[in-house]
Amino acid sequence: MPRKHAILILCVLGLALVSSAKSSKLAFTWRNPNYAGGTFKNILVLAMNGQASGRADFEDRMVERLARPGLQAVPSYSLLPRPEATPIEIDQLRSVVRDQEFDAILVSRLVKYDKTTTYVSGQAYPLYPYYSTFYGYYGTLYPAVYSPGYLRTDTTAQIETNLYSTAKPDGELVWTGTSDTVNPRSVSKAIKDVVDLIVQQLEKEAVLSQS
Repeated sequence: MPRKHAILILCVLGLALVSSAKSSKLAFTWRNPNYAGGTFKNILVLAMNGQASGRADFEDRMVERLARPGLQAVPSYSLLPRPEATPIEIDQLRSVVRDQEFDAILVSRLVKYDKTTTYVSGQAYPLYPYYSTFYGYYGTLYPAVYSPGYLRTDTTAQIETNLYSTAKPDGELVWTGTSDTVNPRSVSKAIKDVVDLIVQQLEKEAVLSQS
């Protein structure tokens, strides 16, 4: 294989690996310009949907990332345990928020989870004639020129996260963001990436103080 072609393939593969390592990104964020309250000291973290184990993993990771001097975060499952797929009653939720004196609620939910399968046709790669005879060139390179078609399955998960102040009776939206995760390597890795993105953005927009 020609040296230049080999270098080109390595560069393409390298770019693919870099892009796949960053599978999560924020698609949208908004901070309420009319919010006039102060910073938060006691936040309830609530994952609305998903399996109980996934809920606990997400809430634990978020609590860990939110932790900083002067701020306490509490996972909802420690105060509001529930069986699989059973919603928390709103009156029970209100009671916990009031009794535990939470000044904010950070709530996340899975908005969309899609799996799509796409047929990718074989592609021809242009190469330069580095060899002195046609048949020597052709016989050496034709196996590398044509790639067979294949089926590619992509998984996309979209998560919406809202931060509410509890100063008003029904709560007030302070910040909202939507994250997209494409082809996560594992659930735990996806949770870590999404939580890190959210907390970093909250810090960037000065909704939270730097840890």
